[in-house]
Amino acid sequence: MFYSLFTVVSPSPQLAPHKPLAIAIRWALCASAAGSFALGASPVLAQEEKGENDTMVVVGSRTPTQINQIPGTVWMVDDAQLQEQIESGADLKTALGKLVPGLDLAPQGRTNYGQNLRGRSVQVLIDGVSLNSSRGLSRQFDSIDPFNIERVEVLSGASSLYGGGATGGIINIITRKGDAGGPAWRTEVGLTTSFNASDDFNKRIAQSVSGGNERVQGYLGVALRDNGRHYDGNGDEIFPDIAQTDLQDNRSIDVLGNLNVNLAADQTLELGAQIYRSRFEGDRGVYFPNLDAATPNLDDAKIRDGYQSDRDPATDRHMVNLQYHHADLLGQNFYLQAFHREEEASFQAFPYPVSGGSEFRASKQNTKLSGLKALFDVELTGSVSLTYGTDYDRERFDANQMIFDKSDSDATGGLVQDAVNVVPRYPDYRVDTLAAFAQGDWQATENLALSAGVRRQHTDVEVGDFNAIPGGENDYDATLLNASALYDFGNGHQNWLRYSQGFELPDPAKYYGKSAEVSVAENPLSAIETDQIELGWRYQGGDWMTQAALYYAWSDKAVENAQDLSVTVVDDKKRDYGLEGAVTRYFDNGFEVGGTLHLVRSEQKANTGSWKKRDARYASLSSATAFIGWTDYVRSARLQANHAFDLEDAADREIDGYTTLDLALSKQTDVGKFSLGVQNLLDESYSTVWGQRATMFYSPYYGPEYLYDYQGRGRTYNVTWSLAY
Repeated sequence: MFYSLFTVVSPSPQLAPHKPLAIAIRWALCASAAGSFALGASPVLAQEEKGENDTMVVVGSRTPTQINQIPGTVWMVDDAQLQEQIESGADLKTALGKLVPGLDLAPQGRTNYGQNLRGRSVQVLIDGVSLNSSRGLSRQFDSIDPFNIERVEVLSGASSLYGGGATGGIINIITRKGDAGGPAWRTEVGLTTSFNASDDFNKRIAQSVSGGNERVQGYLGVALRDNGRHYDGNGDEIFPDIAQTDLQDNRSIDVLGNLNVNLAADQTLELGAQIYRSRFEGDRGVYFPNLDAATPNLDDAKIRDGYQSDRDPATDRHMVNLQYHHADLLGQNFYLQAFHREEEASFQAFPYPVSGGSEFRASKQNTKLSGLKALFDVELTGSVSLTYGTDYDRERFDANQMIFDKSDSDATGGLVQDAVNVVPRYPDYRVDTLAAFAQGDWQATENLALSAGVRRQHTDVEVGDFNAIPGGENDYDATLLNASALYDFGNGHQNWLRYSQGFELPDPAKYYGKSAEVSVAENPLSAIETDQIELGWRYQGGDWMTQAALYYAWSDKAVENAQDLSVTVVDDKKRDYGLEGAVTRYFDNGFEVGGTLHLVRSEQKANTGSWKKRDARYASLSSATAFIGWTDYVRSARLQANHAFDLEDAADREIDGYTTLDLALSKQTDVGKFSLGVQNLLDESYSTVWGQRATMFYSPYYGPEYLYDYQGRGRTYNVTWSLAY
């Protein structure tokens, strides 16, 4: 298979580079079940094989690196672990939130806003192509169906090697690839319901085919999902998330394919392409009975049939990814990647306060990202290696807002939204980034490995005119450093100390264009640089697998939102610190127990003030999971608890935590695998973290709290049948 700059997958034997690809898998506890070892479908198998070091991952370093050379916290969720969560009824971001320590539990709905890694923003990739953009849409996980995912790899903490957006860490989604032979087919059918009503069903069906010969291998997968209505723990229909949209009555299709060509004994070429579409397809909406009252208001809303709008929530994405690898170009490994991604994100009708009541509007935001990345990897001596290269990408953004007829909206209680105008929503802009980087690694002694690197990044931002406010250009230069030491005791224990920097450009769309006083020339947007130090430990031996790290991250600026949700960068210091870890204990009879823990505290300090707990709208919640599992290779069972801790900020705003239980059962038969999953086993009634944050963001300015308090789904039952043949 082929390597990319960000995504180096396990090669065919004849194409293996001069040092094996590997980062932390045997060492990476992931959490198939919130912490189980990331080896494969069976924990017993993982226990038997955990002494081997041949499992490969691709984050943590932009070059192939053995696990005993990685000074950082890396987690890997393999296909079996991910599918176990999906088959219990979770979506992608929910599954990862339960499996990856340091990653916040998922907010549910379409958005992943606030699902930070170690309290800071995370960069999400698919095969090395970033799903992040400078416009923070928070839809990175509404991007691919888990059916087409081979594994997910996570690097916790700021990374200077990956550039902008990686202040909290990296999540790299590796897609499925074809193998020689075949054709090999895979079919999956699933159904999820809470048995609350006839429309309370999520349905999915997926099919793939792969195969090839020694020279060419290919994969094609198609996955369709059709969601119904959702109900909370009290059996009540959940109000739609009118702010960021949700996945009720949503239909998605993911078509993903790739072709790998072995050009020569030391050269490969891979072409990947994806079409992803996720759209609202229902006729249930929020009915506001008082829009045409003598004193219009948004009170007493209900959910009713009859909703229709000229613009509905949707995420449409197209992506092409070309990757080339030469294992011996001028005596070095050479990697080249070119990619293009187009994304269109639409929102639903949202009530804006105007004279005489509310006016409904819905935005559509378009992003185009193209890039080229080149990298060389060379061993200078037997103990010293060097990685160096360049990255270039260009992002284009524009957005418009559809305004709906107020008389029609008022007369129908907001159920009918007819467009009367389309106007610009944010300033359009273009972001060009050029970076060069170098990373050196030195095996100083048999036990001690040292590494250090630098990334020099230059960014040009060109903002267009907006609402008579002139645009302009800004330039940003950043030098990002990293240094680390890893000590291997030779008995299964390792310790590391790592320092790294990350870079983030806050949302230009929500910063510029809000007033003439915030012009591009007179009031340029400030970039934010994050520093992080980490002390880590991992142990693999006997029947135990553990990994833990203490971290401290800080920056001299912070991002906040005004009442109108525009972005402001304040010169307040911000810091996040905590503990991230996981442990799994294996038993000879097929049982395993374990869990994960993330304790995090976020604080902010003005120049003349003292450290205070950060605003609850932005701060991450601490979380923990625990599980007990069993398998005999044919049958498996897993009971898992997930807990989000309470959070209170300096202004006494609170987010209430919650605890849920999940159960997963499966049996392999001659006619396929049958799985039964139960999410929220005890039918807990709770408000999601996003729902509680949304009330702080939107109420009372945009309406009463109940409109934005998005509820968690109650007990759901999920049945899945899958067959590989």
